[in-house]
Amino acid sequence: MSCRNIGFILLFSLAFASVGNGQGRYKLWYTKPAANWNEALPLGNGHLGAMVFGGVAEERLQLNESTIWAGGPNNTVDSLAAKYITQVRTLLKEKKYKEAQQLANQHLGPKGNSGMPYQIAGNLKIAFPGQDEVSDYYRDLDISNATATVSYSSGGVNYKREYFTSFTNNVLMVRLSADKPGKISCRISLESPLKQSLKVSKNQIELSGKGSDHENQHGQVKFSVISRVKNTGGNLSADSTGIRISDADTAVLYLAIGSNFVNYKDLSADGQKRAIASLDAAEKQNFSQLQAMHKGFYKRFFDRVSLQLGDTKSTELPTDARIKNFQNGDDPQLAELYFQFGRYLLISSSQPGSQPANLQGIWNGDLKGAWDSKYTVNINTEMNYWPSEVTQLTELGTPLFQMIKDLSVTGRESATKMYGARGWMLHHNTDIWRITGIVDGAFWGLWPTANAWLCQHLWEHYLFTGNEKFLRDYYPLMRDAARYFTDVLQEEPDHHWLVVSPSVSPEHEYQNTGGEAVSVTAGATMDNQLVFGLFSSVIEAAKVLHTDQAFADTLIKFRSRLPPMQIGRYGQLQEWLEDWDSTTDHHRHVSHLYGLFPANQISPFAQPELFAAAKQSLIYRGDVSTGWSMAWKINLWARLLDGEHAYKLIKDQISPAENNPMKAGGTYPNMFDAHPPFQIDGNFGCTSGISEMLLQSHDGDIYLLPALPAAWGKAGSVSGLMARGGFRINMKWQNQKITQLQVYSTLGGNCRLRVNQKLFSKLVKTAKDENANPFYKVAAVPRALNHTQQSVSTLHLPETWLYDLSTQKGKLYTVIP
Repeated sequence: MSCRNIGFILLFSLAFASVGNGQGRYKLWYTKPAANWNEALPLGNGHLGAMVFGGVAEERLQLNESTIWAGGPNNTVDSLAAKYITQVRTLLKEKKYKEAQQLANQHLGPKGNSGMPYQIAGNLKIAFPGQDEVSDYYRDLDISNATATVSYSSGGVNYKREYFTSFTNNVLMVRLSADKPGKISCRISLESPLKQSLKVSKNQIELSGKGSDHENQHGQVKFSVISRVKNTGGNLSADSTGIRISDADTAVLYLAIGSNFVNYKDLSADGQKRAIASLDAAEKQNFSQLQAMHKGFYKRFFDRVSLQLGDTKSTELPTDARIKNFQNGDDPQLAELYFQFGRYLLISSSQPGSQPANLQGIWNGDLKGAWDSKYTVNINTEMNYWPSEVTQLTELGTPLFQMIKDLSVTGRESATKMYGARGWMLHHNTDIWRITGIVDGAFWGLWPTANAWLCQHLWEHYLFTGNEKFLRDYYPLMRDAARYFTDVLQEEPDHHWLVVSPSVSPEHEYQNTGGEAVSVTAGATMDNQLVFGLFSSVIEAAKVLHTDQAFADTLIKFRSRLPPMQIGRYGQLQEWLEDWDSTTDHHRHVSHLYGLFPANQISPFAQPELFAAAKQSLIYRGDVSTGWSMAWKINLWARLLDGEHAYKLIKDQISPAENNPMKAGGTYPNMFDAHPPFQIDGNFGCTSGISEMLLQSHDGDIYLLPALPAAWGKAGSVSGLMARGGFRINMKWQNQKITQLQVYSTLGGNCRLRVNQKLFSKLVKTAKDENANPFYKVAAVPRALNHTQQSVSTLHLPETWLYDLSTQKGKLYTVIP
């Protein structure tokens, strides 16, 4: 994207934003230091992460770097698995489900390891003698410019600390200052559980470390953490453990981390040289210059989207108090802050050239974090990137796309050796080494469909951006994922449908008798939806690129033999090929609703029976769950056009994690999502859900305000949300009706709008027939098998009007003045 276009976007968005975007609107702030990790504040630039605790007597900045993982290059492919997979398939065909599970449990487990953990780099500690008693304490994270501050008074002196992780220079910066000269005295040290050596000179501390051994894998990631100090006034001195600053006017700390990681199979870099190069370049600029460059870079992303949901007196309270009050209070701006906080976290944990955001983004305070802080690709990794396209952070998907490219290489081994197939595949979990074998055992790990879900992100990127070069580059990955399924789909005996076997409906079971749980199955609904979506996108991509017509024809034939979705005896969308669902099942995974969101296979207008069945399933599952699950449900209720229920779940999500009666879900004081413990996908999922409440573009048109709750409906605005086909939308509304509407077309073409009100603009005309815009083509979904013949006459949909707006590339259209 050119600088000219970026400038236009910013002017476009800022000109439309409501008045009142005042100082502090996007600050998380507190009146005391962090008592634990879930109160510390996150900074990051995609590569380098820090958690700021803000302690008075001692500051702790917990450090991460995106490539510090345990172990080293390896894959987890089991070359002996093929014969057992064949045997499990046979047992499933014979409906010997327990026997299939027993065989899978015995022979289809992890090979060598279940993946390596993402690890803490260490801690930068700054001890301040004589500052135990303070007043006027204040700590914040300003997500409008990605900086943090701490301030307080002690002994008649006002102290201030400023922090940021530079996007432009890849260093952590800290400035210590006071309103009186000679008052900065402190001791600086580095520590790490991965430390191998520590070297200290007058103004530099260097810690060398190495990733740990784990599950038969030798730690091979070597890294260096180097911190330098510059003081104005006063003195510096050093000993073997750290640096002392005495009586300085100000002090500035520069910190860089470098590792030997190049890619998943190459550890030939020199981490020390990398860190020194970053520091040398940064030291050519002073703190203010680096901060200005950092803010400028960050705001290019953050300022693209503005959201205004209203202000109340609640905004005057500290953030932790607002979280406690949100469920029962009146604080629409906190939902707005949570939305933007998700965007902040994605900008800060995923940048071109970095690793993708993992289960904790880039922030992990342990040697072995929860679930190893890996990439769980049966929902969680994908959820991390749900906001990237719609909230105009499209470039930030680059690390995910690179990981998919890596997996398309490592996944050929698992496809060939385990399944005897062409193409590539992986199971439900991977790590920095791009493993593709079974992780955590057959009960959860025997899920071979992650390639289809990951490829959806490639196709969605094309649908939002129209970038044909990108599609041409990544089409081979999509094609080879589809080719894998043409080789492995099995004919089931009752209807002769083609199904994925063996597999699971992620992390769920359909039988549990006598304490013996069964998860392994054939033809799980989610698998059917994923393969249908993958085949459909590859068919369309081949058409766009004028290639592989014969293969596309083959996929059309295979797609026609996939199982249709089924409506079970309770009026629910079946999760499995058989009607095994239970009305008392409140499992956190709602995998069979993938077709509703994030896919586009269940439409209120084209498939009302499926739409009603999906709603019934979601009602049975209930609301209370783990944090990421509630976030998924926000998106699902938005797709069900029920803004009140989606908002109810937002209130459940933004409630104190420690007070949740189910001991699950909620939000920590630092606004991190609680699984528990912390998982970042809930933050990203909620941001996506709020977007879906305001704009949807998956069902052949752009639906404006499809699920706006009454709490936000009195007055509000949003600018900069993206719709498929490259349309950028700005809206204002009052009393649930749009009062201003602008559409900027980046690609041109027909813009079909669905609204809950009549439009009288001369620019639009009443829509007829199918949308001619190719980015809005929706694959024809087979009619569901309804085993209840349940009527959908009770399904009440809002009245809407469809209009077409003819657009040209690069032009702005004001539809409603």
